[in-house]
Amino acid sequence: MPFPLLILAQAAVAPAEAATGITKITQDFGISVPFILAQAANFLVVAFVLWRFAFKPVLATLDERQKKIAAGLQYTEDMKAKLEAIQQESVASAKKAQVEATRIIDEARKQAKEFLEKQTQESAAKANDILVRAQQVIELEKKKMLAEARTEIARLVVETTQRVLSKELSDADRNRYSESAASELNSV
Repeated sequence: MPFPLLILAQAAVAPAEAATGITKITQDFGISVPFILAQAANFLVVAFVLWRFAFKPVLATLDERQKKIAAGLQYTEDMKAKLEAIQQESVASAKKAQVEATRIIDEARKQAKEFLEKQTQESAAKANDILVRAQQVIELEKKKMLAEARTEIARLVVETTQRVLSKELSDADRNRYSESAASELNSV
């Protein structure tokens, strides 16, 4: 069934045809001007409908997809940059932790060395104190033994003197002889 515009075009052009050169060519090739005009009008209507209802939504969808792809690529680039920044931060953090660990280890070694030196000094001081005390105790024991020996020697001298002299000495004489014997022993 032909389009209504095509029928109208044929009716309007049919009486106006004359035997001119253009009409002869159109007749020889079977070209009908009303059909061409009708087909051009139909083409324009179909092109408009396609543009309005098909191409525009498709182009809008393509533009939207293109924007989403661009946004996705931008997001990917941003994530790559963030990942690189995080990796650099991680490396820096690891280096910082390593430096901190080295510092702590060095500090612990230093403290251990200081503690060892302090303990060594304290031990040496205690050993010196023990030696000094031992020498003092030995000196006191020596003095005590000498005092006891002097007393005993003085007693023996008095006793021997009594026996030699065969006489009984009074307490005052005994003390005098003991003191003189002790003084002689002290001078020796």
